[in-house]
Amino acid sequence: MNRLSIAAPTTRLGTLTGAAVALWFLGALVSSLTGVFDTRNRPPLALASWAILPVLIFAFAYPGSLEFRRFVLSANPRLLTLAHTWRVAGITFLILYYRGQLPAAFALPAGWGDIAIGITAPVIAFAMIRRKVPNPLLIAWNSLGLLDLALAIMLGVLSSNGPLGILAHGVTTQIMGRFPLSLIPTFLVPLFIIFHVIVLAQIRQSDRQQ
Repeated sequence: MNRLSIAAPTTRLGTLTGAAVALWFLGALVSSLTGVFDTRNRPPLALASWAILPVLIFAFAYPGSLEFRRFVLSANPRLLTLAHTWRVAGITFLILYYRGQLPAAFALPAGWGDIAIGITAPVIAFAMIRRKVPNPLLIAWNSLGLLDLALAIMLGVLSSNGPLGILAHGVTTQIMGRFPLSLIPTFLVPLFIIFHVIVLAQIRQSDRQQ
């Protein structure tokens, strides 16, 4: 197979993936603006679905399509890592907690966890450019990033006003269902989960080849 025949599927998949992500974002944005994720009078089912469904689609597509798997493994791991710098915005959770708009059970671990990952992301990315990051450290960092996101989702649900909100005492995570905060669980969180998984998959592939 020559380079041209490899490049064509990669380009096509890149276009399709970019379009899918754009539609995903637009869907989350329109749903946020129209109150689909507002949990004032109902459990956060729509919010949870949008947070989980993209990850499930990726989880099925990755092992199910060799072409898609090759495309994913060709992604630039340094850019995927650098993207997590945006997670310093987790300071918003802390601000909302001190304003009495988010519960401590969710805001403190989710906020500080995101800040820690966001601050270290450019350091890790720069070290990857210099090729000075051992795989065990990279695996540990991505695993901690995944744990932070999983914990945030779990604590968000347990602090909600739904039937699973066993940690909710007065203040809940209801505000997370309103624009613009609703874009965090419906778009950014699953996107960052996928970025972590891709880098871990690349490390695994590299170890196999070696």
